[in-house]
Amino acid sequence: MAHTEQRAGGGVLAGIRIADFSRVLAGPYATMLLGDFGADVVKIEPPAGDDTRQWHPPVGPDGQATYFASVNRNKRSVALDLTDAAGLAEARRLAASADVVVENFRPGVMARFGLAYDDVRAANPGVVYCSITGFGAGEGAALAGYDLLVQAVGGLMSITGAPDGDPTKAGVALVDVLTGQNAVAGILLALRRRDATGEGAHVEVNLLQSLLSALTNQAGSTLATGRAPGRLGNAHPSIAPYAVFRAADRELVIAVGNDRQFRTLARLLGAPALADDERFTTNAARVGHRDALHEELGRALAAASAAHWVEVLTDAGVPSGLVNDVGEALAFADRLGLAPVVDLDGVRSVANPIGLAAAPPGYHSPPPRLDADRGADWRRTNPLDE
Repeated sequence: MAHTEQRAGGGVLAGIRIADFSRVLAGPYATMLLGDFGADVVKIEPPAGDDTRQWHPPVGPDGQATYFASVNRNKRSVALDLTDAAGLAEARRLAASADVVVENFRPGVMARFGLAYDDVRAANPGVVYCSITGFGAGEGAALAGYDLLVQAVGGLMSITGAPDGDPTKAGVALVDVLTGQNAVAGILLALRRRDATGEGAHVEVNLLQSLLSALTNQAGSTLATGRAPGRLGNAHPSIAPYAVFRAADRELVIAVGNDRQFRTLARLLGAPALADDERFTTNAARVGHRDALHEELGRALAAASAAHWVEVLTDAGVPSGLVNDVGEALAFADRLGLAPVVDLDGVRSVANPIGLAAAPPGYHSPPPRLDADRGADWRRTNPLDE
């Protein structure tokens, strides 16, 4: 089941005006999530448009690049040449009248146009100004903030991939997405503070710190022991069995979190003796004998299909699941009643992940054509109320 175009209902951020100077992924993802909750987002693009408009194939049924479409619904597009006096004046007008300004240029670029935080604050003291950078505005200001680069220097690739293989990136620009989520949190925190004090704020998030924070237990282990973890493939450094296994036909994941679950797993696989084997009786023992355990479980799992095992194990409370491709993952979420897909005039994208029962997200417009809203001013009403 998909969310379809909605024209009724409100938005918890209705009345919040966002001048969005960001492009590619982290910033546009953040402003889309805010637009889903009713914020009025004007996407300010260069005359050639956001770079991702040209990142194709693939393209959707409307002919637009799917990369661009995935993070730009619920926005209007205005193309402005900041090197042109009229274009710059319009950009400054939008920034001066916005509640929120979002930008992800290298530090110093917005200042050249008189659009840095201090410039905008002078005309708009209550502005919440969000800067998204790769490595901060200090010593790392000149470094290019590409997701792959940050995954490398931020340590993620060193713990991703097979133990005897090459360092591996995540299959999506994960750091950009995490940074976009942090930008949403920072903007909302600053708006809450403005509600209390009347003062605006400069929100700063960067890709490197977003990744380091997301390393959580792996970073914590390094800080506590002085030893950096290595690559374990699909295994977990602290839990076993917690990995991908091959059944008779395809792969599945088994994620055992305690001894009770392991004993149930062993019984259901027809190998109850494993639970009494001293190599496997406790989680610490299983971690220490991970390879031997994987071999034993793999032998038992090969006797039936992955779907069979997932059904049997899930029914008994042992966490397990198929290794789905993206299409199967969306279908799985749909079967769970999560309505994971938004359909706007035939353009399909993934729904906002934040549930707010009292004021749920709304979807009112597909990703805009470049400069489709030339001359646009802020809306006086929420489009979901029209």
